[in-house]
Amino acid sequence: MSEPKRLLIIDDDPDFVAGIKSILLKAKYEVDTAYNPKDGLQALQTKAYDLLLLDVMMGRGAEGIMIARKLGKDPNLRDLPVLIITGIREQMAFLFPGQAVHPHFVAVDELVEKPVEPKFLLERVQALLKTAEARKAQGK
Repeated sequence: MSEPKRLLIIDDDPDFVAGIKSILLKAKYEVDTAYNPKDGLQALQTKAYDLLLLDVMMGRGAEGIMIARKLGKDPNLRDLPVLIITGIREQMAFLFPGQAVHPHFVAVDELVEKPVEPKFLLERVQALLKTAEARKAQGK
């Protein structure tokens, strides 16, 4: 049997993190959490993860965007799939397409809105992990 996939959640809402973590643990994923961007970046630099679940609005503003941009510039982290789970559309009236976020805005693989249904969350996580595995197999 293969190793369980390791996921990292970076979100400053402890209640939301607890709920999402519970869903992912029941699905047999290994899940680490960070409640602020600094701790999240430190975790990313010290452990290998298969997927990042990232909030946008943390700290002094859209600090999740800064994390996603830093990942894109880091050769060791740029291939890490990123799933943004946020209420930003409602909070800031951004209108993103239903697909991946526009590449000039920030390099992430997908954006979903809070609250997210457990089944939908697991579908998106599984799809992003599968896509990442296919990229690795192709050597990209």
